[in-house]
Formats: sequence, C-alpha cells, structure tokens
Amino acid sequence: MSDSEVHEAVGRPRTAAGVLFFDEVGRVLLVRPTYKPGWEIPGGYLHPGETPSEGAAREVREEIGITPPIGRLLVADWAPHPAEGDKLLFVFDGGVLPADERARIVLDGVEVDRFAFHRADQIDGLLIPRLARRVHAAIGARARSVTVYLENGVGFGVGG
Repeated sequence: MSDSEVHEAVGRPRTAAGVLFFDEVGRVLLVRPTYKPGWEIPGGYLHPGETPSEGAAREVREEIGITPPIGRLLVADWAPHPAEGDKLLFVFDGGVLPADERARIVLDGVEVDRFAFHRADQIDGLLIPRLARRVHAAIGARARSVTVYLENGVGFGVGG
C-alpha cells in the first residue's frame, strides 16, 4: 500500500475546543459571534500543531481577552456536520470566573461582539441543538467530576 493510500484511509476531522466558564451562581458564559446568529461558548478551531487545551486557551484570549487557567477536559464529542464533514470537539472546564476576572473581559469585536452569563435552563433557547447537548453534558460532567465521550452530543458508553 502506498503512502497516499494509507493517508486516504485515515480520518481527518476538523478539531475545535471550547471552555465553559461560570459565575458564582453557576451561570454559563456564552459569547455571541458576529459572523452567524446565536450564541456559542468561547472557543474555536485548532491551528496545526496546537493541542486542544492550547487552542482553547488561545481562543479565549483572542475572543474575550482573558488568560485564566484552563482546567480539565469535560467532554470529547464526535460530531460530524453535513456540510463541513467530521468534527472532533473538546470542552474544557474554565471554572468560576471571579468578579475581578469578569471585569477584565474585553471582546475582540471581530469574531465576538457580546457576552453574557446564562442559566443552564436557558441554554436550549440560545444554542444550536448539538451545542446545547454538548454544553449540558459538560455541565453534568463537571458536577460529577468525570469526563464524558459523546457522539453528536449524545452520551456513549461509560460516563455518557
């Protein structure tokens, strides 16, 4: 088998990473992208050679201008997109952002033009369904101190 045949047989998903941040009452930080409707969690696609945690930290810095430590992995989600192909998406725990850290948030104004903290019961009305499922799973994983594997935002196997 030639090198090109081997490479064709290997999956090459688009990989992205995001971070869940909370305020003191447990609400989740969401950002509003400028380039599409709806809300997201801070994060985005990885650069070549970048680890998921590095990409998550970079995206947080670029989008909302803060550099808090990125915590443990909460979710890995295999989520193919009909138009964009296979995706592997990671969600990390950013923990509780204290008031002084929240005061330092500066939006990039290019990719993100607004941020707000939302209760978990508001997420379904703000996020696209597959992201809402992923965020709910991440909130649950954080509460149980586990990491979950999802497929299209749905639990799969142990811990799902």
